Amino acid sequence: MMGEREEDDDTEEAWLQLRPMEPLPSQCCGSGCSPCVFDLYHRDLARWEAARASKDRSLLRGPESQSCPSKLNPETFVAFCISAMDRLTKDTYRVRFAIPGNSQLGLQPGQHLILRGIVDDLEIQRAYTPISPANAVGYFEVLIKCYQMGLMSRYVESWRAGDTAFWRGPFGDFFYKPNQYGELLMLAAGTGLAPMVPILQSITDNEDDETFVTLVGCFKTFESIYLKTFLQEQACFWNVRTFFVLSQESSSEQLPWSYQEKTRFGRLGQDLIKELVSCCRRKPFALVCGSAEFSKDIARCLLCAGLTEDSYFLF
Repeated sequence: MMGEREEDDDTEEAWLQLRPMEPLPSQCCGSGCSPCVFDLYHRDLARWEAARASKDRSLLRGPESQSCPSKLNPETFVAFCISAMDRLTKDTYRVRFAIPGNSQLGLQPGQHLILRGIVDDLEIQRAYTPISPANAVGYFEVLIKCYQMGLMSRYVESWRAGDTAFWRGPFGDFFYKPNQYGELLMLAAGTGLAPMVPILQSITDNEDDETFVTLVGCFKTFESIYLKTFLQEQACFWNVRTFFVLSQESSSEQLPWSYQEKTRFGRLGQDLIKELVSCCRRKPFALVCGSAEFSKDIARCLLCAGLTEDSYFLF
């Protein structure tokens, strides 16, 4: 009987049932992370082909997905429990996840994670950057904007404290070192503010880091500015300046006095970029994060303002 079972297990049909499923386009977050979900698929496919050729199922064994909270991993999704969920604006949430054992997440400031969600039996993956300090103990926080027709948005809006979400990572090619640059010019649109937050905080938390920072946040309205309290606190440091560009407002009269002098209206364009670069106190290195269109436009403006391609980084 045992011999017959082993023989059945080695049929072509049995092996085909074990063949890895090719990911759907929705399962790729599009952020260029490595390994990508398609990289993992091709790795598992090669492992399956080798196992089938040698008829050795033990070759199929690889790192298993973890269903319980554990150490962050770039290849397998790890479960984290939601401990708090705060609505910052009508469509944006700050979500806190617990890290067991009072441990740290283990990523560099500005690196991102991949979130996996399932909606209507369709698996989707998106990239999000934690806004919590890189050295935060026992938790991490992410900023998530929800869109009316977004599949991941439906998944996120179903969350409640105590629910579990699955993440893998970290990813990201920008690694900040204290005093590496004379000045950082941070240009962020909307939730593109996220990678700037932990980098900025790592500078102001380090009394030996004398890097100047000019942060420019682009939002639609004053009400839609994220993390106002945090940004105001950061602007009190001797080496930090914050500015805002509001695209759907046209007058400073309704703004709090503390915002009136540092807010522009319209869009962040060539003229303002040149002005920002010229008023930097030291030679700037620019960090840019926003939509693909925003990043492309800002990169062009930075080049026109005299920066070279190795003087900016696009998240």
